[in-house]
Order: sequence, then structure tokens, then C-alpha cells
Amino acid sequence: MPRILIVDDEKMIRNVVKEYAEFEGYETKEAEDGMEAVEICRKEDFDMIVMDIMMPRLDGYSAIKEIRKTKQIPVIMLSARGEEYDKLFGFEIGADDYVVKPFSPKELLARIKAVLKRSAAKEQQPDIICYEGLEINVAGREVTVDGTVASLTPKEYDLLFYLVRNKGIALSREKLLEEVWGYDFYGDDRTVDTHIKMLRNSLGEYRKFIRTLRGMGYKFETT
Repeated sequence: MPRILIVDDEKMIRNVVKEYAEFEGYETKEAEDGMEAVEICRKEDFDMIVMDIMMPRLDGYSAIKEIRKTKQIPVIMLSARGEEYDKLFGFEIGADDYVVKPFSPKELLARIKAVLKRSAAKEQQPDIICYEGLEINVAGREVTVDGTVASLTPKEYDLLFYLVRNKGIALSREKLLEEVWGYDFYGDDRTVDTHIKMLRNSLGEYRKFIRTLRGMGYKFETT
């Protein structure tokens, strides 16, 4: 039974998320602010954290950074701020998804299920994946090219890992935005192209594994 930590200074929101989550069979625990969430995570393990951003004592962003020092727990952020900048910042610090208040509890549960599914898929991957001189250390989130550690941003790593996990599958730019960035991108899709370009530069000669599908997207292929 997946365990979910619900972190929000508004009791009503905690109660709503708790009710819907437990109806789906999840075990839940609550925290009133980021500081309490950090303390709880030091003592207990969770499969998912639903974390508000604006809270007293310690905000959600700071709480995630502190928790991620010792544990890699998937996080869905809740916020009344829905600007693109806020979402991007959330993803850059490691959030797996971002839900804007007011939200539909049913939609939140659907997003929780999706993130848990992605997390389970990652755990099923071998710890180290090798293609010729390209080595991807999944647990350590480290990529080496011919024995030299490549300098990848967190989002470049997420993009590479998603491509590798879906080896041989044609992936549209829209699909990559949805799965890697974790939300529907309301703008042009050059974000994907830019990150693919940076990723290829980091991979050196193994850039050949990332194929461009004209007018569609990309595919990771080693044959």
C-alpha cells in the first residue's frame, strides 16, 4: 500500500486530499508545514509527497531541497501560483508534477497515480545501463562518456533517462513535454529541441543514439 505524506497549512485541503487518497487505498500522514514534513521524512519512508509551497516556518521549495538530501521521494507540488515561471522553478528543483489551486481532487489523484507509476517504472530499470562507451548510472543519476563524467543538468538527465526507458519508441515533442516536464506546456515546443541539442552536445559521439523524427519528435535507438 503506497504511503503518501500530505503537507499543507490548510487543514481543509489536507482533509480533502486525505479522503480521496484513502478511498483509493493509499495510506496517508499529514504535516502542517515544511519543517514538520522534513522531520517526519527523517524518521519515516513515503512513496509520495503532496507538498504545498507557501507555508509558515519552512516553504515547500526549501522542504523539498532538504528532504532530497537524504531521500528521493516523488513530489507533487500544490500552489495558488500558476505562472509558467513558478512551474518551471518547481520542476528544476526536483518536483515531479505541479498542481495549481483550486484543483480537482480527482485530477490530483490521477496525477498521483501517474507519478507513482513512473516512479515504479524507474525502480524496475537496472542500476547501470551501457551502450558502447555511454554509461548511465540510474541510482546515482550520473552519465559517463568513455569513462568521463558528463555535465548534465537535472532536466537533461530526466530527458535522457526517459528516452532510454522508451528505447525504440517514437516520442512526440508533446509527449516528452508531458512526461519529462510533467505538465501541459502552453507555448511552442522549442523547449524540447533546445534540451535535446544540449543533451547531444554532452553525449559526444553517442549523440548518434538520439534520432530526430522529422515533423514529429525523437527516438533513442542503438541499432
